[in-house]
Amino acid sequence: MDIRTFQSGDDLSQVSIYNEAAAGLPKFKPATVDEARRRLLAPDFDPASRLFALANGRPVGYVTLSPTGRVGFPWCRKGHEAFAAPLFDAALAAMRARGVRRAFAAYRPDWDAVRAFFLERGFSQTREMTNFIMDLVEMPTPSARAGGGITPVTRDDVPALLELGKGLLRVSTAEALEKHLFENPYFPPSSLFALRARPGTPPIAAGLAVTSGAFADPNAVEPNMPCFRLGAFGTEGLTHKRVNGLFSVLLADNRDVIPLGLDLLAHANRRMEDEGIESMAAQVPSDAAHLIRFYKGAFRRQGGFPLYERDL
Repeated sequence: MDIRTFQSGDDLSQVSIYNEAAAGLPKFKPATVDEARRRLLAPDFDPASRLFALANGRPVGYVTLSPTGRVGFPWCRKGHEAFAAPLFDAALAAMRARGVRRAFAAYRPDWDAVRAFFLERGFSQTREMTNFIMDLVEMPTPSARAGGGITPVTRDDVPALLELGKGLLRVSTAEALEKHLFENPYFPPSSLFALRARPGTPPIAAGLAVTSGAFADPNAVEPNMPCFRLGAFGTEGLTHKRVNGLFSVLLADNRDVIPLGLDLLAHANRRMEDEGIESMAAQVPSDAAHLIRFYKGAFRRQGGFPLYERDL
């Protein structure tokens, strides 16, 4: 068996391999060549992020890897399943060589064989990315919190947002968070809003509302597919699904979680009503217990998918 990185024409092989290997899994959706080629055209596509296993010079398996730490399941053609383990080991080695210290994988919760593969190789399920949805007509009554009001978020607020998101955000520097929030090609800075104890003080809570008629209707998205939702705090830098009406909050874990969250939610609701949006979506990791508590009180659970992680 030989292993090499992506070459021209491998998009056809990748689609064929995946469709053959994954066809029997629950809710399987065939990959298409058009989808694969769209990813090839992305400005940040790296041929070294895909490894292919060859038998007699022919691709029979592949695996993907990312500098974010995400690693894929090694899909192999029928009769070549034995190639999966060495192919996966090669992917982990490539990630270590790039300085990645922790790997993670995300797949549907009902793909038992995939789950077993990762658990057998030292991964453990650390959290679930939980998806929520709410019809705007079900909007709960906002709080009667005194003082403050909704204000725009500025670049000067980024250090306070980084502190509010400690343990949740995937970025660790103010520079990276500022770039994500203020230079994002998919939502403008005006999508952000904050609550302050007094005018001119740092935010005590912040929200983000992502809206675009070009994005997917959250009611039409399969909620158990491993798709990180654009704008959800805690998914920075990851490949995402663009969902119309995505709402996300940054809140400290204290007794004001619910009232502050409801104030932010009411503001997002007004924005979305003005744009004719009927349903609001959210996504949050299960280990952010205080945020889960807020979303459970205002939204209904739509689905979710597990994350498997291990140190490299």
